[in-house]
Amino acid sequence: MHRTSTFNALKRNPAIAVICATVLLCFGSLAFAEPWDPAAADYSGNKGKTIYVSKLGDNSDGSTWEKAFNTIQAGLSAIPDNNGGHRVIVRPDTYVEANLYTGHPGAKGSYNLLVGDGDGKLGSGATGWVVVDSSCPGVAVRVDTSLAHKFGNPPFKIVESDQPESGLKSVDWWGPVKCTPEYSTDDWDRWILRNLYSAGSEGGFSWAYTNREGAELSGLMENCVGIGRFSGTCAAGHVGRKDEPVVYRHCYYANLDWWGDAGGVYVRAHHTSMPDFPDAIFEDCTIVSPDNALQCAYPSFKLYTRVKFKDCRLITLNFSQPGGTPGSGIICCDIDGKYLHVDFEDCILMGYKVFGKGSVQGNKIAGSGETDPSYTIKGRVSAYVHYMQPLPEGFERLGLWPTEAFSRIAPPSVSSAAIPDAVGPAAK
Repeated sequence: MHRTSTFNALKRNPAIAVICATVLLCFGSLAFAEPWDPAAADYSGNKGKTIYVSKLGDNSDGSTWEKAFNTIQAGLSAIPDNNGGHRVIVRPDTYVEANLYTGHPGAKGSYNLLVGDGDGKLGSGATGWVVVDSSCPGVAVRVDTSLAHKFGNPPFKIVESDQPESGLKSVDWWGPVKCTPEYSTDDWDRWILRNLYSAGSEGGFSWAYTNREGAELSGLMENCVGIGRFSGTCAAGHVGRKDEPVVYRHCYYANLDWWGDAGGVYVRAHHTSMPDFPDAIFEDCTIVSPDNALQCAYPSFKLYTRVKFKDCRLITLNFSQPGGTPGSGIICCDIDGKYLHVDFEDCILMGYKVFGKGSVQGNKIAGSGETDPSYTIKGRVSAYVHYMQPLPEGFERLGLWPTEAFSRIAPPSVSSAAIPDAVGPAAK
């Protein structure tokens, strides 16, 4: 079926292209103008509370490194109000925790910050990653089938078990942040997450509005790693704020499955028409997946989503022969393509084909409609795909294996050298 893309529309009408370029330039400036970051030198928002987390602290009140709380949850629970500007600073170590909640969103102009002291400049005396491992050995988690009649994806329950219960906990809703069908992550709205490495469960640090679908969301993840069965990160159920976008910067995301709606990253917004701004912006990110770098929506969903990728590497590993189990698309949208728009700028893609649907795989359900998503291209956007697969107009076809891009399929090393100096001035 013939597809009329936004790229073709821009080519026919240069005036529209100029307008779109201006809008994209504004997006770029917004993404880097962060006066709401309490770690910024020019921060002018609410001067909130600084809370320390370290396994070496005495677990008293978190007011200093010596008095630091021993768990991230204890640090988050010490946030006093919704005024924003609060900082939870964590010493590099491995924290075996799951279902973290804050109880307090940030505020406009005063975001909250959860940051790992990756380079030791905030006084922890350590360097490296803050690893949040939600494998939680010894904790037995099962699907609560008694609630299957109420929810399509029932919540989990914790049960007694005489088994080791160690390994990846791939159970719906189990992850580093608390989220269930009746509990949204709106307490993480207007938060910054920085220098965090999450793994061991369904997904990495994510935002998901389950019982608050259509509410606004803003946030920043920077210098983070997210690895999960379902997705490396997720932003779902929300609508973005035009002047406060959801931004992922200098991050690595990977998922470990191709069943259902799994993807390297999962984005599903709830607009009644296509917005003129992204619901999620990925800047200088590496996204790795067995099948789909971006997964959007699910069959029967009929609302609109817009995503932007800038300076990103989108890598899917399924290069099956056409007669085998071919990949369902680096960008996978299981509904009519009109509901998804993607802005690409200076990106490289690897996989069986660029756009697709899960219907090509026996264990996925076909979505309605046959059209691909609309898209724009800025700068050089190249793709290395199966040799028999055509490329959408505007993509540069790569004939040789992209060695540099593929060398980045593993997350950054757990060392101080892997974490950029982006945590701001030392905490006082």
